[in-house]
Amino acid sequence: MLPLARACAQVRQQQGIAMTKADNKHLEAAKDLVREIGQSLDLDASVKLWDGTIVPLGNKVTSPLAITISSPGVISSLLRRPTLDRLIRHYAHGQIGFEGGTLIDLGSQLADGGSRKRLKGLNKTKLIKQLWPFLLAPAEKPGRSRDYTGNVGGEDRDKAENKDFIQFHYDVGNEFYQLFLDPNMQYTCSYFTDWSNTVDQAQLDKMEMICRKLRLKPGDRMLDIGCGWGGLLCYAVENYGVEGYGITLSEAQIAFAKEWAEKRGLSDKVKFEIRDYADLDGQFDKISSIGMYEAIGVSNNELYFKTIRRVLSPDGLFLNHAISRRAKKKRTRFSSRAEQRALQKYIFPGGELDDIGHTLQGMEQVGFEIHDVEGWREHYQLTTKIWCERLTARSDEAIALVGEETYRIWVAYLAGCSLAFQRGSARLFQTLASHSAKGASPLPPTRADLYR
Repeated sequence: MLPLARACAQVRQQQGIAMTKADNKHLEAAKDLVREIGQSLDLDASVKLWDGTIVPLGNKVTSPLAITISSPGVISSLLRRPTLDRLIRHYAHGQIGFEGGTLIDLGSQLADGGSRKRLKGLNKTKLIKQLWPFLLAPAEKPGRSRDYTGNVGGEDRDKAENKDFIQFHYDVGNEFYQLFLDPNMQYTCSYFTDWSNTVDQAQLDKMEMICRKLRLKPGDRMLDIGCGWGGLLCYAVENYGVEGYGITLSEAQIAFAKEWAEKRGLSDKVKFEIRDYADLDGQFDKISSIGMYEAIGVSNNELYFKTIRRVLSPDGLFLNHAISRRAKKKRTRFSSRAEQRALQKYIFPGGELDDIGHTLQGMEQVGFEIHDVEGWREHYQLTTKIWCERLTARSDEAIALVGEETYRIWVAYLAGCSLAFQRGSARLFQTLASHSAKGASPLPPTRADLYR
């Protein structure tokens, strides 16, 4: 071998030895780190490192659930910039993942509220020693993901932004939603009359309960604000003989709803339009807003409720079905926390949750009388859990439709929603209201008719 070639080979060999030593150092440090965290958390889960090594996160030697990490550079990246956004991007591109279960399986173990307290007992000196090699290692940059680049929080929005927000969320594709929704395409909380019911049955029971709460009768003109794919209105027309009118800002949803109504022979009884709620006119006997209130922004609730009251007949009924958050001692914007900003950036731009007390106050301030408020938190916890499981089971089809990054973010979103309802940071209420309290209300003396 020529002297120059021999020297180059020696350099490459030395570099390989150095890299192997560095890899071993990172691997051993990662094992020690996981063991240390596992002693505090004691979870029924493990961590699968980049070389295939599996380290338990607790006392159980084997567990079906594993968190996967693709390289030491992922740890370096998160250590240098420990933000939720960076964690999401690493997850979306498969650099962090789950095997043998979902985020719900992991999150349910952490939902008891004691995990943060247990982590505070970690030995800080040991942690610094275990993390030090990753500070010196090259960081793996996370890839870009489908996100909303505009005004994600929806502050001081205009009507054009309302349409942009809705289309970003819903126009990911009707075929994608069909992978995990029921045959009636209900993308809101279902109603389990028995916890063992299928979600398909629970969605039928949800639509039936809404119709009963609104006391629908033949000839009623029913408005559904944020009508989605039209399932509720078609159900009400077919089963209660109403005249339906639905509005949404999603082009994909409107196309689907019109085609579906035509196939069911309902085109002369139900009408669907692209329309902003602020532009509503006419008058309606019954109005439903199912999962729409979360999209308008809390600062717009006065306009929203005034508009609905204006188009509601004097003896009409209005049902508001909305996700809410727990009331705080001091009012802050929903988007002030990192996970809420991430939700707005990657899934639902402009979305904002109100607390039920403030919602009821806003309704009363514009002249509504509140009749019933019913909490469905556990129903939505189970609904989103089933959606997450259904989408996960059809991962290959989902990835073919929207790509792996969007699929992974949606699975995490549905899992996160289920966990939020489980721990009570998110709630769901149905509120039934009519015009101001003067004389007799448009309701029977009891609620027995709801459960006939």
